[in-house]
Amino acid sequence: MKYERIRKIVLDAILDAVAQGLIKGTSGNIALRDDEDDVVAITPSGIAYGTMKAEDIAIVDMNGKWLDGPYKPSSEVPMHTAVMRARPDVKATVHTHAMFATIMAMGDGEIKATTPPQCEFVPVRVVPFTMPGSDDVADKVVEALGEEGRACLIKNHGMFCCGKDMKAAMSATVYTEEMAVTEYYARLLGTYEPMPQEAVDAMQALIKADQAV
Repeated sequence: MKYERIRKIVLDAILDAVAQGLIKGTSGNIALRDDEDDVVAITPSGIAYGTMKAEDIAIVDMNGKWLDGPYKPSSEVPMHTAVMRARPDVKATVHTHAMFATIMAMGDGEIKATTPPQCEFVPVRVVPFTMPGSDDVADKVVEALGEEGRACLIKNHGMFCCGKDMKAAMSATVYTEEMAVTEYYARLLGTYEPMPQEAVDAMQALIKADQAV
């Protein structure tokens, strides 16, 4: 099997996302760029994740052309590959329709960090709604992430996260959903109070220096 390593990593990640409730049914998609070749392993379209095998994971080139695999790649290939082309530091990307991220994406403002671990993943901007699978949404996600962003929300759609490897991309996904959950309930209770920006800046400096607690 071609590109067995990255296919297995993508399969493990999608099953983990399902187990955590971040992905339901056949919605959501995960991709990983190969370390040596300019190819990307990505979940296929419309295939139940619970029965998926590593060889079912599709392989595309950096422009989204389908190269290998028995099933058509996810319709969100343009979004994943656009981010990887724009950001050489990004090797893994995760798109989910997680409930609270989707709810918070209906607003227009950023979601903010309320706890120190969340600081690594802000700012989390909201991308205006455009048709899923389009080059338009891909371009808007690239713009929202900028040069260093790890996560963004897509209005009426979900979230998109990325990282230097799959562990980093999955961490961004988990904490972005946590941010959305925290803000949602805190606003309901009338207790919402995000961390001060100076504290966020200080935490991000520690994280970059690899000294975060």
